[in-house]
Amino acid sequence: MKRFILLSVTAIAFINIISAQNYFTKNGKVSFYSHTNIEDIEAVNNQVVSVLNAGTGEIKFSMVIKGFLFKKALMQEHFNENYMESDKFPKSTFNGTITDLTKLNTSKEGTYTVNVNGDLTIHGVTRKVTIPATIQVNKGGVNGTTSFRILLSDYNINIPKIVRGNISKNIEIKVECNYDTK
Repeated sequence: MKRFILLSVTAIAFINIISAQNYFTKNGKVSFYSHTNIEDIEAVNNQVVSVLNAGTGEIKFSMVIKGFLFKKALMQEHFNENYMESDKFPKSTFNGTITDLTKLNTSKEGTYTVNVNGDLTIHGVTRKVTIPATIQVNKGGVNGTTSFRILLSDYNINIPKIVRGNISKNIEIKVECNYDTK
């Protein structure tokens, strides 16, 4: 009987540890910024779904491309129809792993700098990337942020000659996620 109780308590504790390591958000934020001498372009998508398993370091993101909002409606239309072809390529995803997981302790408040390796898919093209990230652990949950750059040509995003001077070839992407325990 004592063995049964000990096994039951151990199983319950293990389940609690495993479930406490999963974090989720369905309103993460991804923004991008393009700077040229002619024009600055920026857009924000607040409909980003992400899951972080702090126990394994696995992290996943998914977002609908049409979720990006621009200050100018015409920019948004051109972005979806001409550049991102969002009817043909409706989503962008990231599937990766925190490579230096020993630096992260989700049971202790603090700010942790980590690296994430994974597959970034944009415009139907998947590329391996390594991205630096900051994870902040506090009483309210886990917050993750990163900023990195991509080349449009790496993802077969073609810009028509007539507007090539308006759009940078190198785009800055920022990600912010406030995770809740799943």
